[in-house]
Amino acid sequence: MLHAWYVTFELRRRGILPKRRTMRMTRTFVTEAEAKEFARAKFDEGLVVFAGTLNPHVPKRLIPSGRISSWLDNSKPTGQAGDSRK
Repeated sequence: MLHAWYVTFELRRRGILPKRRTMRMTRTFVTEAEAKEFARAKFDEGLVVFAGTLNPHVPKRLIPSGRISSWLDNSKPTGQAGDSRK
């Protein structure tokens, strides 16, 4: 099966040296439910989380970190309020 969803999360900084960039990791998932489950775990750890659909999945969905909480709590079908589309 093709992966249609991704979840990106920022890794916690380690050490005392300042870093210019924030490191991120991304995982891909076949379904939105799998992506939400993983995103919930990372969000509950206090990490900054982003999510969305991979090309060529239509409609394109982008969930910025500021809307992750509402996306995780949203049980409505794909395409409902709480997401940004492009």
